[in-house]
Amino acid sequence: MSTRGNTRGVVYVHSSPSAVCPHVEWAISGTLGTRVDLQWTAQPAAPGQLRAECTWSAPAGTAGKLAAGLKAWPMLRFEVTEDPSPGVDGERYCFAPGLGLWHGRTSANGDIVVGEDQLRALVSQARAGEAFAHRVDELLAANWDEALEPFRYAGDGAPVTWLHRVG
Repeated sequence: MSTRGNTRGVVYVHSSPSAVCPHVEWAISGTLGTRVDLQWTAQPAAPGQLRAECTWSAPAGTAGKLAAGLKAWPMLRFEVTEDPSPGVDGERYCFAPGLGLWHGRTSANGDIVVGEDQLRALVSQARAGEAFAHRVDELLAANWDEALEPFRYAGDGAPVTWLHRVG
């Protein structure tokens, strides 16, 4: 398998009902083109829910495809990251029930990158202090971080599955 043009990333399924877990594996498998068997563990932040994570290697742009596949189940809590690769910014997708899907570009160290057009729009649309601060929070995914942080913390030390796209 050639890894030219490939990048790496991580899928964090922070919480899923057990009945949805096979569908999550199917969605990830379909995107990566290889069978996925995740190691599901209990999610202490949501009794009765399960969590899993996997690291993947595939062409740039795969994170968006993974997130698009997973958002079909609105009860999931998940994040998908993609490392930067030559000529391509990194990405982060976050999904939480009630908030929907958030997407941002990331730098090499994982910081969210806010582009100049986003900043210009922010300045033109939100001149008052509180509106400006609210819009900055939106750009930096503050609500998603608040909603997902208890689930991230509960996953510390959980097993990770390594996946590579075939073909």
